[in-house]
Amino acid sequence: MKNLRLLILFISFAFGSSILAQTVYTTKTGEKYHKSNCRYLKYSKKVIKLDKAKELGYQACKVCKPTSGKTNEESNSLISEKEKQNKSTTTTKKTTATQCTGKTKSGKRCKRKTKNASGRCYQH
Repeated sequence: MKNLRLLILFISFAFGSSILAQTVYTTKTGEKYHKSNCRYLKYSKKVIKLDKAKELGYQACKVCKPTSGKTNEESNSLISEKEKQNKSTTTTKKTTATQCTGKTKSGKRCKRKTKNASGRCYQH
C-alpha cells in the first residue's frame, strides 16, 4: 500500500512538471501565448516555455485555449503578486497608443498611432 502511494505521488509530480514545462508560442508583437496550430501564428511564431510566458505577463489565447496548470483565479493572483514585486525591475509592454516616430516623404512626422514597442507604425 505504501509503494502504491509513492507511485501515485511520483506520477502526479511527473505530469505536473510536464504541464509547467509545456512549450507554447507567442507572436512578435502580441501579448498572448498560443498552441502551435493557432491561426494567430500565421506570420510570426516564437517558441517559449509556459512558465516563462506567464512570468513575462503573457495571457492564454481565447481562440486556441492552450492548457495551463493552474486555474484562472490562481494564475491571476500569481500575476498580480509578481507585478507588485517586480514593478521596477520588469520591462512593461506598451499598452497605450502613441504617435508614430517615423518621417513622411515630405519630412514631416507621421500622424498614425501605434502600440508597437519600436514607436513606429506598420508603414515605417
